[in-house]
Amino acid sequence: MKIDELYEIILERKTNPLEGSYTNYLLDKGEDKILKKVGEEAMEVLLAAKGEGDQRLIEEVSDLTYHLLVLLALRGISPKDISGELEKRHRK
Repeated sequence: MKIDELYEIILERKTNPLEGSYTNYLLDKGEDKILKKVGEEAMEVLLAAKGEGDQRLIEEVSDLTYHLLVLLALRGISPKDISGELEKRHRK
């Protein structure tokens, strides 16, 4: 799945909540809960990178990416905004 596709699903959940959705759970709990999950997942990325193998690293980076996308959606920031910032930095 492409990051933009996942982001669109998250936005869809934000607009049209789905009962039992983990995304809606996070959005309902708010920014503090999402930030806590981002922090937890970031730590798990570090641990995976330090000795849990490539597959585990892929899994944890995927988890972190998802939680970051939920945070961005909550704040009204899109992956295109991030891409634009990265492009600006590359040109410097």
